[in-house]
Amino acid sequence: MIIRELKNNEELPIDLLLMADPSEKLIREYVARGSCFVAEDHDLILGIYVIVPTRPETIEIINVAVNEKYQGKGYGKKLVLHAIETARNAGYRTIEIGTGNSGVTQLALYQKCGFRMTSIDQNFFIRHYEEPIFENGIQVIDMVRLSQDLNKE
Repeated sequence: MIIRELKNNEELPIDLLLMADPSEKLIREYVARGSCFVAEDHDLILGIYVIVPTRPETIEIINVAVNEKYQGKGYGKKLVLHAIETARNAGYRTIEIGTGNSGVTQLALYQKCGFRMTSIDQNFFIRHYEEPIFENGIQVIDMVRLSQDLNKE
């Protein structure tokens, strides 16, 4: 498996990105502002992530998704760790990520990768999405924000 940046002329694997974000409109907006990386085995895309600079010296992982057939095999962790290393190598001091209040699996993964919870953006998913989103039988309402200082080893 390799992880590489998706080139501008390559087709965006929108179905994979929609697994982590139900709004194609929002996905296309943040992909245009950031960089998209894919994990692939030969020509098969296993997973994807998008990073977007948000403030001076800060970058955010906006979307992380793994093909359903390959979930639970460590690819999500490899993608997140690759994003952290990519951000560190690019000179960013802080990397951030957010997930829905019901994202128990994601919260565990991000903390295993060194992120710490920093805040809750209340009603984020109510403000930014027209249709209600449910995950693990819970309505996704708030975004849990996490960050990591990239200067620490």
